[in-house]
Amino acid sequence: LATGLGEIDVQRVLAALASAAEPVEVHFRWRPQLPDPADELVLEAAVNGQADALITHNIRDFAAAAKRFKLRVATPGDYLEELIS
Repeated sequence: LATGLGEIDVQRVLAALASAAEPVEVHFRWRPQLPDPADELVLEAAVNGQADALITHNIRDFAAAAKRFKLRVATPGDYLEELIS
């Protein structure tokens, strides 16, 4: 894998993330904020859930909106590197 982790390690990281995940009730819709309307629910979940970060390969489309909401955006690889370092 690109991170240098083996498949078992990746499965462990995914399991840890899944166990830490919490359901988010969306109280406010902030549309439109993003170029792709299909991405809006991702941003709304992050904002309503008071996420520490939004993890995506699509940083370019999320960057401006994330800045407005003071939300950190990172790629999965960058975030994973932070978790394992």
